[in-house]
Amino acid sequence: MEKLKIRYPVIVEGKYDRLRLLSVMEGQILTTDGFGIFKKKEKLALLRTLAKKTPIVVLTDPDGAGTLIRSHIGSAIPRERLIPLYVPRIPGKEKRKAEPSAAGFLGVEGQERQLLYDLLAPLAVDDSLVENPLSKVDFYEDGLTGTENAAARRDALAAQFDLPPEMTPNALLAALRVVATYDEYKAAVAAL
Repeated sequence: MEKLKIRYPVIVEGKYDRLRLLSVMEGQILTTDGFGIFKKKEKLALLRTLAKKTPIVVLTDPDGAGTLIRSHIGSAIPRERLIPLYVPRIPGKEKRKAEPSAAGFLGVEGQERQLLYDLLAPLAVDDSLVENPLSKVDFYEDGLTGTENAAARRDALAAQFDLPPEMTPNALLAALRVVATYDEYKAAVAAL
């Protein structure tokens, strides 16, 4: 099965959900770190900034926690910028867990690959979509990694795009690939 190319950021609860989606799609997948989204204001700020530029896909587990997280995201981002996706309530437990979840349903990580593929397929784009070529090499060449003041430069760059400070290089790179064209990025770096 060839991976789907999804142009919109996909929000899931945890790293195992993210890993499962990576088996069926290519694109930006962000995690809420479970209930961490309630504590980390920067994460919600990042989602708000991304939502200004592109719709955001929200895919949480079919349990109470997933509903609460989905609702929290929905209260922070305009409804018209959200693409809600839902996995079915299938009784069972994930392979890596000793016990089923409190609700007793499989989460995103426990879903069959084909089901996730079919769920995401309507959002896929064809191969002719030109991707933003921004990469870690650009960050290195532009002094955003590998130098003494790289963190300060990343924070200054993030501020130019209304992104939260203290983002990791990987998180900033993923966000910039959505909110800025390559030329906008280069102009912002030149202004630092």
